[in-house]
Amino acid sequence: MSKMSTYKKKTETKDRYWREFQRENVNTYFSFQTDMFRNSVKECLNVKYDLFNEDSDDDDPKDECIIQSACSEGDHETQESEGGEADLHKYFIACKKNPGHRQFIHVDAFTLNHLPEDHQDNDLYECIKVTADLTVRVNVTMSSPHRPKFYPKTIQPYPFDNMSDKRNLRTGSGGVRFVNKFQNGVRQDGKVGFTNYLKCWCRECKHSVSSSNVWWEFYVYTATHVVFDDIEASCTTLRFSYDKDDSPVVNVDKVSVLDADIVYDLCVLYCVTCDNELGNKLMEMWKHSENVREKIRDKYPAYRSKHKFNFLVSHPHGCSKQVSVGQWKDKHSVGSLTKLTYTTCTCPGSSGAPVHCVGYHNGLSNLVHSGSFKSGLNYSGAGIFY
Repeated sequence: MSKMSTYKKKTETKDRYWREFQRENVNTYFSFQTDMFRNSVKECLNVKYDLFNEDSDDDDPKDECIIQSACSEGDHETQESEGGEADLHKYFIACKKNPGHRQFIHVDAFTLNHLPEDHQDNDLYECIKVTADLTVRVNVTMSSPHRPKFYPKTIQPYPFDNMSDKRNLRTGSGGVRFVNKFQNGVRQDGKVGFTNYLKCWCRECKHSVSSSNVWWEFYVYTATHVVFDDIEASCTTLRFSYDKDDSPVVNVDKVSVLDADIVYDLCVLYCVTCDNELGNKLMEMWKHSENVREKIRDKYPAYRSKHKFNFLVSHPHGCSKQVSVGQWKDKHSVGSLTKLTYTTCTCPGSSGAPVHCVGYHNGLSNLVHSGSFKSGLNYSGAGIFY
């Protein structure tokens, strides 16, 4: 079986997702008023499968330039741990990139005063807090044998190639999107999504004679180099509400890859839970995030290019959740999409964290953290930036 056929998803499922996504967001924070914007969003959801096809005749110099500019000097920021969960704090303490992690702020200690003086706005503060609520740690214990040896059309090694025989823990970050509640296969609440199931399809319910008829489905945006395909997704666990070292462990371990793009470094995970407490909490937080983004949407566009304020919430070294604030520096076109560089602090474990730039993309970003250059600048994957 060719690499291209290995990665290809069922076209009808992807098209159906896209039709639902487009139809139900026309009157919300997404605006599909121009062909360029429509194509930009769709580009983020479609995998460029031809890049995995060794027989492809497509030699687009644009793709080569994209990869070289993004990867020739930088490196991914997943956290690897041969000793598993127990060793993560050792990596945190021994960090060479940010000794002491003074530019990171524990999410439970984050206050309005941590924001720049001209951004000390209650709605912006609330936006960062709810972004933190929706940030998850992504744990992966498998490397797919289908990972390429190099980034497409370069000699830059692709992360975790030839590691399929190992089961070392690696961690990244991700952000929850589009939470939907279902009962007997009918959506009860939420704006985006459909289901092919009549009962919950989480791991526990799959092996139960009495599967729950109420469940929640949601998406998690992360980086493709964190979760590459469904082989890795089958060994992926999401940890929620890891705000402090002693936070209760709340996991979701039933995820699959809806889309993964090696060039844009964007992976969309499709997830499920029938945990009533977690499901209702995620639904509440997602609705709150929509309301908060609506409030700040029109506050900052007038001087967004002047201040270039941005923030990330991530799990550095796989440890508890941290907020970092800073500035984005430059933007680089990737077709109709954009990659950013920024000074905002990151560490191994930050890969996949949503990158938020205040005043842009109606408050909701599909940019995720991709890596760090030797110069000290960090960079995102490609996404919508308008």
